[in-house]
Amino acid sequence: MTTTTERTSQGTAQGAQPLTAPLVTDALRLGGDWVTGDGGSFTVTDPATGQAVQTIHQISADQATQAIDAASEAFLYSGWKELLPHERGGYLRTIADLMVDNLDRLATIQTLNTGKTLSETRKLVASAAGTFRYYASAVESREEPVTPRRGPWQTVSVLEPLGVVAAITPWNSPVASDAQKIAPALAAGNAVVLKPAEWTPLVAMALMELVVESGLPEGLVTVLPGKSSVIGDAITGHPAVAKISFTGGTSAGKLIAHQAAERLIPTTLELGGKSPTIVCEDADIEQALQGVLFGIFSSSGQSCIAGSRLFVHQSIYRDFVDELVRRTRALHIGPGVDPDTDVGPLVHRRHRESVAWYVDRARSEGGAILCGGKAPDDPALAAGTYYEPTVIEGLGNSSATCQEEIFGPVLVCLPYENDDDLIAQANDTVYGLAVGIWTPDFLRAHRLAGAIDAGTVWINTYKQFSISTPFSGFKDSGLGVDKGMDGLAEYSKRKSLYWGLESTPMTWGKH
Repeated sequence: MTTTTERTSQGTAQGAQPLTAPLVTDALRLGGDWVTGDGGSFTVTDPATGQAVQTIHQISADQATQAIDAASEAFLYSGWKELLPHERGGYLRTIADLMVDNLDRLATIQTLNTGKTLSETRKLVASAAGTFRYYASAVESREEPVTPRRGPWQTVSVLEPLGVVAAITPWNSPVASDAQKIAPALAAGNAVVLKPAEWTPLVAMALMELVVESGLPEGLVTVLPGKSSVIGDAITGHPAVAKISFTGGTSAGKLIAHQAAERLIPTTLELGGKSPTIVCEDADIEQALQGVLFGIFSSSGQSCIAGSRLFVHQSIYRDFVDELVRRTRALHIGPGVDPDTDVGPLVHRRHRESVAWYVDRARSEGGAILCGGKAPDDPALAAGTYYEPTVIEGLGNSSATCQEEIFGPVLVCLPYENDDDLIAQANDTVYGLAVGIWTPDFLRAHRLAGAIDAGTVWINTYKQFSISTPFSGFKDSGLGVDKGMDGLAEYSKRKSLYWGLESTPMTWGKH
């Protein structure tokens, strides 16, 4: 078994702290010990270079079952669920402090694993630490109502923990997604088993080391690196799992929802999107251009809320799109450790093949590729999984390219005539995750925000988040709520208590 004491680090010209392998403890935390996984090995590669980062031992279905059994024991007998809210919050703040102390290390690990830029992964780690702090404060300030009396009794509504929560996170932003599930679940008094994506397990495994260092009771958090095809059913079908929280693709989310329905347990599902970005004729053009570029091409387009359908009023369409294409061509493509990089590599070679397939289909549908549409020609990037930022026009909103989630740096541009036409096209999708609106007209923005069926609306900004603000998806974009106090409630069950206030027995029956 590899331990964290075998790590070394070296500085770089970019100010990063890349770490020599092994980056993380290659083991499953089980019963207070680090146990080597027996589900086969998996080599994590750097998408920027194609080089191996670290080979890890994945866990087996039997080990997943053992981990959930241990989590159930910890929930029942560790005393965690009986702790006062502020006492649980203290542990969460300790984890947050450790994440900040290890910010550069965690950010570097995520960049090497996902290809994201260091500037983005640093922000993601800081955001994840903020998530732990927020839920530490949220749980100790959460109030439980004394409900209005309707008879000779006093009523109180309380929230109790569910038990073991299975948290399944995606490969595109693992550390932020991990925190958004672990922190509220722990705050509410639960135990958590975290299943990271097979391609990107390293930052979750590094976080597990910090959880152990924090002194959190053993078994309350366990990271399960492995293939979903091997351990997925062991996780979702285990009788001790009381809730499943999943972020990922819509097809997988529907399968999980079906499995949860069979067991009558709750789910929170954050799924796919095909989010529209709307540029009205009165928009601040510079603001809109920058926002549209950021909304689709940051994270290399690998984001569920990426603004992948661009609607521009026909009166400004041509000039706006031409300038957008010029700026897209100027974006710097390169490795995430390069501070000049705007667009990093895609997470995996198979995913790049998927994105390229979608672009080829757009061509077959009659789309015009205004820029991009291929891997970069630069020989220095040939070993990585790069794909040029791509802008397409000439397709109708009903085309497959406009309807299906590509999850890459691909933007489809569509002109619109009026607000009624716009609303109809924006809502003509199975998804309902997010929308961006660019206009200085407050009343118009308010009207469009209300008419478009999406869980998050950005007005004159895009892709900004607050952990205190609920996040949800409509239609095929998900079920339930993440973030905010609503997100905390998702990890609890509601119980009502009645106290009789009369000293005389109830008058019922014949005696």
